[in-house]
Amino acid sequence: MAAPSTPRSVLELLKPVTWFAPMWAYGCGIVSAGVALQDRWLFALGGVLLAGPLVCGTSQAVNDWFDRHVDAINEPDRPIPSGRIPGRWGLYISLIGTALSLLVAALLGTWVLVATVVALVLAWLYSMPPIRLKQNGWWGNAAVGLSYEGIAWFTGAAAMLSALPGGPILALAALYSLGAHGIMTLNDFKAVEGDRKMGVASLPVQLGVDNAARLACVVMAVPQLVVIGLLLAWDRPYHAATIVFLLAFQMVLMTSLVERPRERAPWYNATGTSLYVLGMLVSAFAVRDLVPLAG
Repeated sequence: MAAPSTPRSVLELLKPVTWFAPMWAYGCGIVSAGVALQDRWLFALGGVLLAGPLVCGTSQAVNDWFDRHVDAINEPDRPIPSGRIPGRWGLYISLIGTALSLLVAALLGTWVLVATVVALVLAWLYSMPPIRLKQNGWWGNAAVGLSYEGIAWFTGAAAMLSALPGGPILALAALYSLGAHGIMTLNDFKAVEGDRKMGVASLPVQLGVDNAARLACVVMAVPQLVVIGLLLAWDRPYHAATIVFLLAFQMVLMTSLVERPRERAPWYNATGTSLYVLGMLVSAFAVRDLVPLAG
């Protein structure tokens, strides 16, 4: 069987543009652990590789493999339907990426391996029939938000600590995962008609575009309000004030988003979502000197 035409085609299949979110969350996990980077730099570097090119890249290959028939109609220039990734090489790349991810995770520690197994299971269930979590916006968005933000954050902290991270870290990772559900909803506005035709029950399809936009804003904002409350309870008033400012700015942008959600969703992703992830980093710095380990 012919191999992929060029390394560039394989890289296109792995979609490097999608790696930023989990790599950023992994970095937040590193910061929140409060461990000197020079003491664990191999774990930091290996984890960034794990979160981005390996786990996230593998999830993109898995998605394109199981979507190859639809892509042949809608996006025939993609690597698999165009033949640049021929035969079953899309599946083989997915399996190789899964194996490499597990190998690297095992080298980084038990809790990192556990988190990686969960992330990979979600990646396959997101795209693979008959489950295909992506067919329903509630479940699909939750799986992506959890993998890209919460699991990646947890993994970064666990790799640096070589232990199960403590309550503050787990709480922040969970809250920002929940908020990311709203971010994922914004990505569905561009394909409402196609989703209806293909039977994909995205939230804009289920609720209507306007209602889905309002829900996305609420889902993004409420977890950040809880984060602010937690930071105040943990005696971190300056960090809490910074997130109040970032959230206030997001809410101003949200008023414009809900007026024309389909047209302005990409704009909001470039502005409001950037403020959201900055808040993640602020909160990570806030908890770095709290009790780091569970129990």
